[in-house]
Amino acid sequence: MELTWHGHSTWAVTVGETRLLIDPFFDNPKTDLTPEDVPEPDYVLLTHGHADHVADASAFADATLVATPELAAYCEDEFGFDDAVGGMGMNLGGTVACGDARVTMVRADHTNGIVTDYEYDAGMPAGFLVSDDDPTAAGATTFYHTGDTSLMSEMRDVIGPHLRPDAAAVPIGDHFTMGPHQAAIAADWLDVDHAFPQHYDTFGPIEQDPADFEAAVDEVGADASVHALAGDESFDLS
Repeated sequence: MELTWHGHSTWAVTVGETRLLIDPFFDNPKTDLTPEDVPEPDYVLLTHGHADHVADASAFADATLVATPELAAYCEDEFGFDDAVGGMGMNLGGTVACGDARVTMVRADHTNGIVTDYEYDAGMPAGFLVSDDDPTAAGATTFYHTGDTSLMSEMRDVIGPHLRPDAAAVPIGDHFTMGPHQAAIAADWLDVDHAFPQHYDTFGPIEQDPADFEAAVDEVGADASVHALAGDESFDLS
C-alpha cells in the first residue's frame, strides 16, 4: 500500500491496482500539483462536505464516489458525479469493496453543513479505514484517515482494538480539529505503528509545528513512529 500526502487532508492511496483519492483540495501550500497533475483515481473518498475537503472533487467526477448518501447526492448535483459506491453512497459502520481495497467508514466528531445559495444537510462527517483485506482479518494492512475530528473514545474502544489500523493520519491544526496533544493521545489509543500529521499550516488559525506533535507522541508514551511528510511525498505501508 502506497500513501501520498498532497497537503492538508488530501491523500492518494494505492492498493494493488486500485487508486483512491481522499478529500481532494490542492489549493494548499504543501503541494505544487494541480488536479490535472494527479493520476486519475478509481475512487474518490470524501470525509465531509466542507470546502477544504471537496474543493477539487469535480475534477475527478469520472471516479466512483465514496461518501454518505447525503453528501453523494450533493456531489451529484454540484460536481457531476454519476456513480456512487452502492449506487447511493454508504454510511457509518459499513465496509465496501473498492477494487483491490476495502473501505470502512467510521464516525468523526466534527460538523458537516454546506452553505451555498442554500444550506445542505451533508449527513454525518466521517473517517475512512482503507485496507487490503477486511480490516478485521489477520494480516490486513490498514490506513486510517480520521477526517476532521476531535479526540473521541471510539478510537480507544472500537477502532483501535477491533479494526486495528497500522497507520493513521490525524489532524494537528487545532482550532477546528484536534491539536498536537490530543492527536498524540489518538495515536496512543489507536496503537498504530505510524502516525502522520495532517490538516495543518494551510491557513493562519491552523499553523502548527509537527515537531510539537512528535514531542507529544513521546510524552504520552505512544509507540507510533511520526512521519511529517513533505507535500507530495509518498510512504510505503507494507
